[in-house]
Amino acid sequence: MKIISKPVKMQNIVRALKTKGNTIGIVPTMGALHNGHLSLIKRAGRQNDIVIVSIFVNPAQFGPKEDFSQYPRPFGKDAALCRAAGVDIIFVPQPRDMYPDNYLTYINVERITDFMCGRCRPGHFRGVATVVGKLFNIIMPDSAYFGLKDYQQSVVIKKMAVDLNFPVKIVACPIVREKDGLALSSRNIYLAPAERKKALSLYISLQNAKNLIEYKNTVSVKKLVSEIKKDLSGNAAKIDYIDIRDADTLEELKIINKKRKTVIAIAAFFGSTRLIDNIIV
Repeated sequence: MKIISKPVKMQNIVRALKTKGNTIGIVPTMGALHNGHLSLIKRAGRQNDIVIVSIFVNPAQFGPKEDFSQYPRPFGKDAALCRAAGVDIIFVPQPRDMYPDNYLTYINVERITDFMCGRCRPGHFRGVATVVGKLFNIIMPDSAYFGLKDYQQSVVIKKMAVDLNFPVKIVACPIVREKDGLALSSRNIYLAPAERKKALSLYISLQNAKNLIEYKNTVSVKKLVSEIKKDLSGNAAKIDYIDIRDADTLEELKIINKKRKTVIAIAAFFGSTRLIDNIIV
């Protein structure tokens, strides 16, 4: 396994690999890897000759009051996990190489970033789209793998790839959960034991909402949001948003029925830790 930090060197290696006919899959990450990331790596390995994992805590997607400086960076552990999972190359650039002095160019995906995490974290998706676009240009992958826990992100990246003609297949992979249902997240390590227990209400509230739709066939969004709030408020969660939208277009909905593919997405704070989760109905 190679560890590469310079973008130009990474590009040269990729060009040589492609000349030999290799297909390349990329798993973009910010490190602090867990089984969710490993599921993406395994899928990339099944579908490509070469698997590249990028590890880069991207400053452009953090707001001024967010946890950029505290975000976990256990590179030694991450490298060991990648090696064991059969990763061929880790690309670990430095901020100064990705955003040199006088950097002025950003990618902005409009409209579908105006709500959910885009509303609560202004500028977040501009940073996400920009760094992913840069990774696509540096690594030139055939396929890129993203987890559906960041559901809005997966839709934004797919739209960006189509609109900017990136020749890459975006592969969205299922959420990986703990045995009790909590979605795996690098931020779960911030949770105190009592907060960890309360955070399970995210998954429970989503399951309850799904069951209600399947039982009633048709439910108003207003009713669903009210039921989810009841589940969360009993666990001292500070709700950031509850949003229910068309799963493909992220179009806002008022009535849900089980014939229409719908995403129910939640962001909430448990203590100072912000978690997101979603479910597809």
